[in-house]
Formats: sequence, C-alpha cells, structure tokens
Amino acid sequence: MMLNKRKVVIVGTGMVGMSFAYALLNQNVCDELVLIDINKKRAEGEAADLNHGVAFSSSSMRIYAGNYSDCSDADIVAICAGANQKPGESRLELLQRNTAVFKSIVGPVVRSGFGGVFLVATNPVDIMTRITCELSNFNPSRVVGTGTTLDSARLRYLVGDYFSVDPRNVHAYVIGEHGDSEFVPWSQALISTKRITDIVEKSGDQYSLEDLDKISGLVRGAAQHIIEAKGATYYGIGMAMVRIAKSILQNQNSVLTVSVRLRGEYGKKGVFIGNPAIINKNGVDRTIELELTPDELERMENSCALLDECFNSIEL
Repeated sequence: MMLNKRKVVIVGTGMVGMSFAYALLNQNVCDELVLIDINKKRAEGEAADLNHGVAFSSSSMRIYAGNYSDCSDADIVAICAGANQKPGESRLELLQRNTAVFKSIVGPVVRSGFGGVFLVATNPVDIMTRITCELSNFNPSRVVGTGTTLDSARLRYLVGDYFSVDPRNVHAYVIGEHGDSEFVPWSQALISTKRITDIVEKSGDQYSLEDLDKISGLVRGAAQHIIEAKGATYYGIGMAMVRIAKSILQNQNSVLTVSVRLRGEYGKKGVFIGNPAIINKNGVDRTIELELTPDELERMENSCALLDECFNSIEL
C-alpha cells in the first residue's frame, strides 16, 4: 500500500496541460496523474500515449483519463483549460471567453470534496486565478496562479547571458500582471549578493541601464514573439508549473513569483498579481513585499488597477 500518495489532476489536455503532464512524468513528480477534458476521447488518448513511455522513465506513475470525482483526494488540481491566445491578442482580451469555461470547471471540482491546492495556468492568469478563488470560495492561500514565474525565468536567462553568469545565480523577479504591465524591479535584482544596478554603475561602459531596459522589453514581449513564430507557448509554462507543483507536493517553502492575492502589501487588497511568495504544501505560506522605489511602486499600483478594472468588468 502506498502512503502519502502524491496526486495531481490536470483539467484541459491542450498543449499547456500536456506539456505539464509530460514534464511531471519525466521528473517523476507525482504518483498518480489524472487527465480531464471536455473531449474525453482526447484525454484517453493522451493518457495512453504517456503510459507507453513509462517504461522508459524512472517513474511508476499511474496515469489515466478521469472525471471530476477523481479530484476528491487530489493534492493539486491544475486548470489549463481555455481558449488559446491568438497572434496580436493580449492576455486580457481572453478574459471573457475563458470565464464561462471556468464556471463549468470549478464547481464540479469543489463538489467532489477537493481539499488541495488549485494551480491556475489559463490566461489572463491573474484574473482567472481570482475568478477561481471567487467561484470556489477557497481560502486565497490555496489558489495559486502561475503568475510571472515563467517571466522571471526568462529574465534570469537573459540577465545571465548579458553578464556571463549562470542564471541560477541571478536573483531577480518580474512582478505585476502577467502581461503588458509587468515590470522588473531592478532595485531588487542581484547577482550573487551584488545589486545589478551597482554592477552596472561601476562597470564603466561595459554595461548600461539602457541594456537592462532592453532586457525588460524582451521578457515582456517573449510570449508574443513565440506565438508569432509557432502559434502558442507551452513548454516553458509546463516546466514552470512543475516547479510550482514540486514546491507544493514536497513542501519545499520555495520563493516563486506566483499569482497571489495581496492582503495589504503595497497598500493593495483583493487583487491577484505576480509577486514573490513562499510556496509549500498548503499553497501560499506568505507573500514577500519587496522594498520598491517610488517609480516601481507606481508601476505596481498601475498593474493592480488594471487587473482590478478588468476583474470588475465581468459577471460571475
């Protein structure tokens, strides 16, 4: 008999959901994986395809197509269902199309007796995470969005490349809305223990603040660049979801820039937005309020206002 079985349910077997599933299998993150989709036949096919690769992995994961009753004893229910983002379409424009989808998902999950953590990946992720929280009536700590986790990974990759440093030694975040109003608080960015702004200031002409602004722009536009090239983004966000799932399932207390409800940080309450938070088996253990400069604080306030306005424009 298996004790402390780790169980993940994925709702939505599109490219994001299946990139998450494939990465879960390859990294042996859970013991049981359930796939739910409005197209049950597709979910069955995806489960079979993954199962045929189990013999080549280090995992003995049980994978199958299921239904909402399977959520009752899950640790994580990951929602990946929703419309794909179109070229030139902002994440916020997806809002109305995806709200109806979530109404058909969250209710059945809650009625199953689910008592774990919701992990939301569907865009616009900050608003969809807030919608999930409102529809489920869960404690906000148990509703987590992918937020700017992937954006922060993109940032670290580019900063590491620029300074010729291992990205794992870059400590910097993208915060705010996962979208056009996101930004990098460079005042908080470090390489090892040195502030990046200090490194730039003392470098002579080797590095510049203008180059940092360009990096910010590349991070902000990365998703649209990929969408224009191949139609959608899914590998990166799938890996980001695994990182969050690991922190939950393994109770790691990792600091990740997820979409989290603010409870007075930056003078804001109620809005879900990308910000560093400590993630463990209970979801969000606590949110870390950064010491932003006046300009950065203004950008955070603008991002919060945008998300509030969009959320308030819908009817639940």
